[in-house]
Amino acid sequence: MTTREFWDEHAATFDDEPDHGLRDPRVRDAWARLLLPLVPAESSVVDLGCGTGSLSVLLAEAGHDVHGLDLSEEMVKAARAKTSGMSATFTIGDAARPPYPKASFDVVLARHVLWALPDPAAALREWVSLLQPEGVLLLVEGRWSTGAGLTAAQTRSLVLGVRTEAVVTPLTSEDLWGRSIDDERYLLVSRR
Repeated sequence: MTTREFWDEHAATFDDEPDHGLRDPRVRDAWARLLLPLVPAESSVVDLGCGTGSLSVLLAEAGHDVHGLDLSEEMVKAARAKTSGMSATFTIGDAARPPYPKASFDVVLARHVLWALPDPAAALREWVSLLQPEGVLLLVEGRWSTGAGLTAAQTRSLVLGVRTEAVVTPLTSEDLWGRSIDDERYLLVSRR
């Protein structure tokens, strides 16, 4: 089974996880409080590996121009259904090689994507190239209890290979995940 087929198969139930679908108002509010203050007003945002578009919805509702990208056609269909009538567009494509012009976004956002790519360093170079000069890179990542993922130190090192700032904040609040967690989850913000 290919990666695309895997995610196509899981699209129908993807939002059942509290932090994926953001259906619980407490979880949704926690993500809004975390991310919205980091995104400059009326920004153009690319949400790489957007899945079913839950974070894209938060950003579009806040007045941002959102462009979501996901490898899965079924995930993109779900995202489009959620954002009908909003300033959000979705494209099927590979987050490792986003099909956008250089310097075309104010914000690059990726949640739980970098760790899954075959060459995270190369992907980060691509992502940073999409940012305008004052652009913000927002990465939500983790080192999961299964052993998969990237530690905060690993992600910080990767980002410092392409930018001069990488501020890590642990994400331990149950409100973000809809349950308690026992693994490493974090937000990395880079403004330069």
